[in-house]
Amino acid sequence: MDERRIAARFAGFDQDGNGYIDREDFYVAAKALLAEFGVAARSERGQALFAGAEAFWQGMAGIADVDGDQRVTREEFVTGAVKRLRDNPDRFAEIARPFLRGALAVAGAEASGGGVDVDTAVRVLGVLGVEADVARAAAAALDADGSGRISEDAAVRAFARYFTVPE
Repeated sequence: MDERRIAARFAGFDQDGNGYIDREDFYVAAKALLAEFGVAARSERGQALFAGAEAFWQGMAGIADVDGDQRVTREEFVTGAVKRLRDNPDRFAEIARPFLRGALAVAGAEASGGGVDVDTAVRVLGVLGVEADVARAAAAALDADGSGRISEDAAVRAFARYFTVPE
């Protein structure tokens, strides 16, 4: 994976731009999703999203926070997270799933596993820092059957690939 791509992925996680990834970045992303979709933090969906954000942070810290200071530097991200996750993309999907499930629910995904429509997926990706053209192309590609809907599984797999597979 090239340096530019790693820098972009790191920036995607470093929501507040302070140069490292920490718990607050995951909460910033959760709050931005709640604001985008008009969902209250205290609602069931809001609470599920925050629980997912905490689980995602714990998973990220577990694989990348080498010195245990409760933050992941760019160096730790590159040498820890990227390498480990490339070796095991399923692990990344596993740690990201609760957050992504919460994000999709906040965005209006059906509890029955019906997923979200392509435009909604583009909005979610945009809130998470993915450029609009990349988000639109990614969401369209996820709609493999042309139904206009993206399943949770497809979204989680794509998210894992985005962060772990070289372009």
